[in-house]
Order: sequence, then C-alpha cells, then structure tokens
Amino acid sequence: MIGPDPRSVYPIPQNQSLVFLNNFVKAPNILVGDYTYFDDQRNGPEKFEQYNVLYNYHFSKVKLVIGKFCAIAAETRFIMTGDHKLDAITTYPFPIFRQGWEGAFDVLDLPVKGDIIVGNDVWFGYDSLIKNGVTIGHGAIIATRAVVVKDVPPYAIVAGNPAKVVKMRFNDATIQRLLSLAWWDWSIEKINRNLQLLCSLDLDRLEEAQ
Repeated sequence: MIGPDPRSVYPIPQNQSLVFLNNFVKAPNILVGDYTYFDDQRNGPEKFEQYNVLYNYHFSKVKLVIGKFCAIAAETRFIMTGDHKLDAITTYPFPIFRQGWEGAFDVLDLPVKGDIIVGNDVWFGYDSLIKNGVTIGHGAIIATRAVVVKDVPPYAIVAGNPAKVVKMRFNDATIQRLLSLAWWDWSIEKINRNLQLLCSLDLDRLEEAQ
C-alpha cells in the first residue's frame, strides 16, 4: 500500500496546517469522509468547527455531510442555521435571549432549507461560503469567494455571488461515465493501482482497469 493512512492527523508531517478533517470533527451532525483535507495556516486546521462551521447551535437541525477526497481551502465556511423568522413584522430573534422573551415563538420553528451535502472529490477555493440546504455534486469546483446558495451539479465550476455555473469540467457523456465509475468508492488498493490514470484524462483506460 502507498499513500497516507486516512487515520493520520497530519498526513504531511512537515506541514501541520493541513489535516485529514475527519480526525478532528466532534459534532455529531458533521460527517466527513476519508482523505478529505482542510488547510488553514492562519487559524490552524484544528479549529475548523469553531471558525468554519458557523452557527452550529445545539438546537441546529442541519447536518453537514462531506464526502471523500475533498480539498477544503482556508476560510471556507458552512452556514448551519436557518433563516430568521420571515412571516412576522420583525425578523429579530427575541427567544434566543430567553429571560422572559422565550415565549415569543419556538426557535425550533425557524425556517431551515435543509442539510449541506457535499459529494466526493470536491474542491473548495479560498473563502468560499456555503449556505444550508445546498447539495454539491461529485467532482465540482467552488471558486475562490463563491457564495453558494443553490445546488451545484456534478463536475460544475461555480463562481460569484451568488455562485453560478461558469463552466462544466466535462461534457455530459463524460460526466455520466465518471459518475458510473465512482472511483472514490474503490478500495485504496485499487486506487493505488490506477493512480496515474486517475491523474490523467485517459478515461477509456481507466474504465478498462475495472
């Protein structure tokens, strides 16, 4: 077997700003796949839940699910809570302060768009922002400072605020072949055997390697 152990805390020992993220997350509503890494030289990757998962309160109904082999740059942030109350005169969240204000309405009834679901082999550029209720497809690229407020198709490149598809990485037929291949679900031994093909554009030979 070659390659780092997915249980490694620091898979590049000389670079301790980069971690395999699933070795650090503790919140039960955050799930991260093997080999997904987070790199943060300024705050330290160990503080991912503190600085990069925003508003993950104890009453949060949102899950953050990130697949395998994802690359997450510094300042990438995931917004976990729902919106403020919109069907009222004020959006001010009185009940969170309690002390007699908790009876205004039930904070558990605040609108939530849904979980954040990230596929496998997704690359998050520096300072990208992901809202709750968003699904990001396999192989997508989230550009630097993109603000993602709606679903991202597999193998799309999105950029801007709000983020929009600026380019597809491959044509539709190739994307379907890649999704069928689902290389991220292979055993690490099989990935190792086909590493050079995975790092090339020779999809025909990769499919033959099945």
